[in-house]
Amino acid sequence: MKNAREKRSQGPARLSNVPVKTDDMLIGALLRVPAEAILRRIVRELNEAGFEGITLAHLAVLRFPGPHGVRPGVLAQRAGMSKQAMNRLLGSLQDLGYLERSDIPGERRARAVRFTRRGHAVYAQEVEILRGIENDWIAVLGAKDFSHLKRLLGRVWNSRLVR
Repeated sequence: MKNAREKRSQGPARLSNVPVKTDDMLIGALLRVPAEAILRRIVRELNEAGFEGITLAHLAVLRFPGPHGVRPGVLAQRAGMSKQAMNRLLGSLQDLGYLERSDIPGERRARAVRFTRRGHAVYAQEVEILRGIENDWIAVLGAKDFSHLKRLLGRVWNSRLVR
């Protein structure tokens, strides 16, 4: 039998190998684990579809509602990261051809972020991937339960719980 030190050196256990009673899990894990699986699938499928270079970190910019002419500071705030970290992400996405930053007329040193044609294509592909994910969830949960789940999450979205 391996000692605790040997087990720790092997890194974190894979979720599929750990018996978990979901009835005992807190809401944070019940939401986080599926969300992380969705994000990993989006990145994998975007790369497979020819949108090379997209990483999990880039989804902080590419996720709903997208950049659509907002300032980098707004994107940083949405993602919960520093402006410096966001500017590094924006530079990476700009180098990959997915977005552009331009001056805002009449505002000194203000910049706006917008998708390029390739950025609009990656965003549209992301929406299609999410539709596929929803179809997979419907196959597992059934249409009625999936619709109920979305209604409940919509209530949470519109509540003070997420504001």
